[in-house]
Order: sequence, then C-alpha cells, then structure tokens
Amino acid sequence: MIAAAFLILLALAALALLALWATGRFMRLRRGRPSQSIPPGTGAPLDTLGVEGARLIPSGAEALALRLASARLARRSLDLMYYHWEDDLTGRLLAQELLAAADRGVRVRLLLDDVHVLGTDRTHRALDRHPRIEVRLFNPVRNRRSRLLRGIEILLAFLPYNRRMHGKLWLADGRLALTGGRNIGDAYFGTTDGRHPVYDDLDILLGGPAVAGFAPLFDAFWNAPSALPLRSLLPRPQGRLARFRGRMARYLAETAQAARLATLELPAPGDEAALLARALHADPDLRLVADPPDKALGHHREQWLPQELLPVLRGARHSLRILTPYCVPGQQGLAELLALRQRGVQVEVITNALSMADNLLVHGAWAWYRARLLAAGVRIVEVAPDTHPRRMLHAKALLADGETGFVGSFNFDMRSAFLNTELGVITRNPALLADLAAILDAARDPANGWVLGSRGGRTLWQRGSRSETAEPDSPLLRRLISAVIGHLPGHRFL
Repeated sequence: MIAAAFLILLALAALALLALWATGRFMRLRRGRPSQSIPPGTGAPLDTLGVEGARLIPSGAEALALRLASARLARRSLDLMYYHWEDDLTGRLLAQELLAAADRGVRVRLLLDDVHVLGTDRTHRALDRHPRIEVRLFNPVRNRRSRLLRGIEILLAFLPYNRRMHGKLWLADGRLALTGGRNIGDAYFGTTDGRHPVYDDLDILLGGPAVAGFAPLFDAFWNAPSALPLRSLLPRPQGRLARFRGRMARYLAETAQAARLATLELPAPGDEAALLARALHADPDLRLVADPPDKALGHHREQWLPQELLPVLRGARHSLRILTPYCVPGQQGLAELLALRQRGVQVEVITNALSMADNLLVHGAWAWYRARLLAAGVRIVEVAPDTHPRRMLHAKALLADGETGFVGSFNFDMRSAFLNTELGVITRNPALLADLAAILDAARDPANGWVLGSRGGRTLWQRGSRSETAEPDSPLLRRLISAVIGHLPGHRFL
C-alpha cells in the first residue's frame, strides 16, 4: 500500500515537472514582439498641462473621472496594467474610451493578469482586434476552451499559476500616471447597482518627473516571458470588433445603465484638462517601488518590493500605521511588528472585519496573528461600516512616524510578499502624508468599525456602548469555517 502511494506521488511529481517544462516551452514559442514606451512629446494636451507632483485619490468617482479624462486627452499612448478589469458598466465605459483613443491614433497596450480573464476571452479578443490595441495576459493558462484540460493544467502547475500580477497602473502619454489599489470595475469606483459591495480604495495621481519610472516598469512587464499576446493564445479570429462596438453602445444606452451613468460625476467634454490640472503636491523625492516581473518565476528575491518596505517598518521610532484589506503577516512580519512594540513603538492595524471579508481563508489566518498582536499591545481596528451597499476596505497604505508613507497595491499578507507582483510609491511629502493620515483616521473611526481588545485571554470587539466576545454580525457557520480553515497550514498562499 505504501509502495503504491509512493509510486502515485512519484508519477504526479513527474507530471508536474513535465507540465512546468511544457509551460516554459509554450511561453517561449508564443512570446510577442518586444515594444517600448513612446517618449513624452511637447505638443499634445497632456504635454501642455504642466502638472507636476502627486495627489491622493480616495474618491472612487474622481478616480473614474481621472481615467476618463486622461484617456480622452491622450494622443500618443495608453499603457495599462491591471489585475482585474470587470466587464460591467465602468469596465465597458473605459473600454469604449480605449477604442475612441485608438481610433484617434493612440497606441494602447493593455496587460491583464489572466486569473480574471478566463471566461471573458471573446470580449478582450474583440478589443485586441483593433489595429492600435494589443492585449497581453500575464502568466496565462494555455487551455482556453476545455475546462477539464484547464483544470488539469492548473492542478499540475499549482505554484506557478498562483504567482499573479497584482499591480495596477494607468499611464497616459508618459505624462500622467495613476496607481494604487483600484482595479477596473463598478465596485472600485462606487458605481455598483446596490446589490454588490463597494470597495473603499485609494489611488495616487502623479505628474511630471515622478512619472518617469513607470514607463520602463511597464515595458519590463509587457516584454516579460510571462506576458503573452492574447492573439497567440486564441489564434483563430474571435469577437468581431464591429459587433463588440455595437454591443457596448447598446448596453451603455440601456435605460438602467443610462440612469446610472447620469448619477456619476463624469467629466463633461472640454472639462478634462481642468480636472487633471487640479493642484498636486510637489514631491521631487517621491519614489516608485515595484516587484520585477520575474518575481512570478521566484527569481531575484533581493529586488522584491518587501525589501523596500522593511526599512520603513524597522525605521519607525514612535508609530506605525497599516491600512490593509487582508492581513496575514507571516512569521517574519509578526516578528517585525512585535519587535517594534518591544521598542515602544505604537503599532496600529486597520483591516476588514469578518462580516465584511470576502475571503474566509484569509480572515481565519488573520485571526491567528490577531491574538498575538493584541497580546503585544497592537491597536487593531476591524472595519465594518453600517452602510448600504456594504463598503469593504480595499486600500493599502503604510504610515511610519507621520514622516514616511506608502500607497500601492501591496497587501500586508504573504501573497503580496512572496507570490504576487506589486507596485506602489513611497513619499515623505508633508502634505501627502497629512492627507494619508486623514484617510487612516477616517478608516479607524469607531463609527466605521470595531476597536479590538481582550478580556480574560479572549478577544473583545467594542463599538460605542456595544461589546462582543465573538466575531460581530457574522453567522456561526461563517465563524466556524473561518476559524477552522484559517488554522490550517498554507498561509503563504493567502
């Protein structure tokens, strides 16, 4: 019996190695032609704005308006990379702007992580058929049509498939950049139909010299071995462009969608420049920090983004504030936070409550670390605002001593540290840091969630006069599933 089990494991290992070899060979054969960012010019609308510096964008409505405005004013290039681009109202609205830009002669390069593209290939393939638009997928699955073969491929290459491109970047004409926690979709811009949750998120808008580092970063991902042209994965024509345009136009003209669009703060034609030219805070020392694309292969660990963030954590002298939707610090992260407390540093973690969490596994793992952090005197706030629709925290930020801040796509969890590629910016600008502190203060407001404590070794949730000794507003089954699964091994994949 033992021998048979050993032979089965050996066969599975051999199949996994064969799958890895086949995947690598497939990637090499299907790679697209390399291309480079188009340098900034002098005569286009975004060239003449003269916008320099940075500004935090906590408003979903403004984040959407800025993307629309920059797409409309772009004349040379739109370079976009996203973990998730929803095929919903705002996703289609922005896709329509990409088509309009391409029709004007703008080169559009759209790099998407494959994990959310599966099942919507036809939509993206139609967009890709425009001669000025190319869509590439990061770390894609080869089998696009057969669910069975796709499932086998994912199973045999489980660890490589778990390495995802989680960064978000909107780069227009090499002049303006938006990065942060937002993907593209209704939930990220506060435009859901009321039946789905809204994400409280955070972007940062950049202009001038601060944008310079984003173009080579995008090129590195675009030309990486892990980024394959969608047309090489689906070589046969799919998704006619004309039909796609018609389908989008009809959808956006529907009574329900038109009514929703009318409620949005979209820039009127001619107002785009004024919207983008709102005052930014000059920040010559702002620094882009990002994982290299070959983190998806597990290479060059010394260049990974956590190596840039660790000095910020360790350098905190009196306070460290962490804003993250998912918190699974791992043993090293836990040790770093406990060491800060031993030095007398005030540490605060603001994250989602179980009632708001969209991943029970992650929250269960968080509960294991939570008890140890509370015992060390870490202040913990679990966000659960009493609103409709539900508002879930999705912003990711750090603030050390009120003097150094980070805004980006990096969750304080093991996936962001070891599996996903992430990006963000580090700033020491006092005005930006004051804005970031205000965002953190609003997130931890007792009206928005629970302040945690302990009583007799048990976790205590407090909100005004209300006190709970179990995860508030969460059914017993949900609490049990989270507790059981969260204590299993495998935190690295959470």
